[in-house]
Amino acid sequence: MTRIAISNLGLCTPLGQTAEAVLARLIAGDISAMTTRSDLIPDTKTLVGEVSYDLPDVPEHLAKFSYRNNRLILCAAKQITDTVIQAKSQWGSERIGIVIGTSTSGIAQGEDALAEKARSDSFPEHYHYSQQELGNSSEFLRQYFNITGPCYTVSTACSSSAKVFASARRLLQADLCDMVIVGGSDSLCKLTLNGFSSLESVSKGHCLPFSANRDGINIGEGAALFTLEKLTSAHQDYDVLLAGVGESSDAHHISAPHPEGRGAISAIEAALDDAGLSPQDIGYINLHGTATQKNDAMESRALEQIFNTNIPPCSSTKPLTGHTLGAAGAIEAAFCYLLLSKHNVQGNLPPQIWDGVQDLNDPQLPLVRSGQTATINYAMSNSFAFGGSNASLILAKNEQGLDKL
Repeated sequence: MTRIAISNLGLCTPLGQTAEAVLARLIAGDISAMTTRSDLIPDTKTLVGEVSYDLPDVPEHLAKFSYRNNRLILCAAKQITDTVIQAKSQWGSERIGIVIGTSTSGIAQGEDALAEKARSDSFPEHYHYSQQELGNSSEFLRQYFNITGPCYTVSTACSSSAKVFASARRLLQADLCDMVIVGGSDSLCKLTLNGFSSLESVSKGHCLPFSANRDGINIGEGAALFTLEKLTSAHQDYDVLLAGVGESSDAHHISAPHPEGRGAISAIEAALDDAGLSPQDIGYINLHGTATQKNDAMESRALEQIFNTNIPPCSSTKPLTGHTLGAAGAIEAAFCYLLLSKHNVQGNLPPQIWDGVQDLNDPQLPLVRSGQTATINYAMSNSFAFGGSNASLILAKNEQGLDKL
């Protein structure tokens, strides 16, 4: 097994863009990033997770890539630039890969362009349809970093940027790369908000994962990037390892998960097997926890099937950021990274933000309470997508993971 080190992390989330800021707001259960917008769904006010701080401008020579989704990913990319430069110097640009997950890419840019065409009968001068292509952000990063190794995009709805970790590891195992930049980016747009609204899956207020009163999701935006390398003795001082990845595709329904969580169970079991771990080794689970009726019911059943009565502390962080769709896998893996890192010496956990009303129709989960702490050596992050495209990631604290992995 090729063991994988996480050598750097870049963040651009509704909770902030530095490890310290994001972790502080995460463990505080800070929901202040959730913002009411009235311009996304007609005649409706909706709560979304928004990146409200200034984003960097795309360099002038890459102006054709200048739109919000790429500015989100650029914010994260700037934080890993020194690591990438060093890797290029050590291995060469052809030995560095890029795998990015997204589900919206530049759709918002296309929405604005269509509105302008309706007003003036012509598209804006700066608009080109390639800005909506799913591969646009990975190509942007390739040109921004001047990298010539493998470069592609994974787009499997809400598991997109979780599955990139499996893709990256395969590139490393096959010795096609010495480093792979992975992550995801998605920006708010009308298409997704109205799509979920048509499914009657958008919450009327704050989403309430696993509550009997849950009524749907809040959508969010953001980006996260990781640099992954083969683990060597030179990586002993890195905080966190990628311990295991599990994928599955149950294809039960175009939008609904299998009611008993068969695909979720398969992905989680595959991640545990890949990491060489038992369920009791997991110290915390970042739940997919979208607050839709069917997802939460399925996920709680899947966890009960695998962990029985020993489910570890768990929470959904989507009430803090909204569901960032194609970026959710990477952002929530980043949250697990922070919990395992040197920034979290007290073992704080992100609390479940909800109304506390258990759904008695579903298995009861040990949802994290405010102020709860734990000793965590392994953290799991689950991502379950439309069409039954599922992924589960396990991250390990380096000092604990080296011997067991």
